[in-house]
Amino acid sequence: MINLSVNVNKFALLRNSRGTNIPDLENICNQILNYGANGITVHPRPDERHSKISDLLPVKKIVTKYKDAEFNIEGYPSESFVKKVIEIQPDQVTLVPDPPDALTSSFGWDCATNREFLYDIVKSFQNNNIRVSLFISPSLNTLENLEHILPDRIELYTFDFAHNFRSNKEEAISPYLKIVDFIDEHCPAIDLNAGHDLNLDNLSFFLSKIPSIKEVSIGHAIVCDALDLGIEKTIKKYLEIISKK
Repeated sequence: MINLSVNVNKFALLRNSRGTNIPDLENICNQILNYGANGITVHPRPDERHSKISDLLPVKKIVTKYKDAEFNIEGYPSESFVKKVIEIQPDQVTLVPDPPDALTSSFGWDCATNREFLYDIVKSFQNNNIRVSLFISPSLNTLENLEHILPDRIELYTFDFAHNFRSNKEEAISPYLKIVDFIDEHCPAIDLNAGHDLNLDNLSFFLSKIPSIKEVSIGHAIVCDALDLGIEKTIKKYLEIISKK
């Protein structure tokens, strides 16, 4: 089974743009899960321009009302971030190497140069019963030492796939298949997530080529589709694609 985790940052960005609680993020999360999504993702950046640290506990309380739903927190593992995530106890933490002023996550970890740092951080979360996923670019060069860091999962950064999908889908998926082969050979205990610019046009093809994916995290596309279709119909369209894989 492939899970759909909806990143609600863009809903939070809309809320913050007027300094009010409209839209109500807790209500949005309730709707998303009620319509069948398997989880909620938030990425509270240091400037809190979208989801905020203060959102974490209320969102977790919403998620825990739904059987088997999961709460995923993304972020750079600063000391304060690590402390807060351990306090909140989400089901999963997804670690990204973003600098504080990043507009969006745009590259993955270089495991070769961050081995010791990531090993210690990963273990600190795992010792607190939090599943750990590392954000990874589709480049084999960055995976050296991954077998020593041993996260529970990696999240494939799918921007390159999405960007090149319309011009040549087979070439677009090729680097990701190499990553999957590497994981199968060297780190078979590590499961796969995926996210970034997956949408209604490219999701089916991506999952048909990598059926071992455990979770897709989708935010921007879902918000854009919801403007046209509404939240309920949008979530159900994504779930329909996923259910066929």
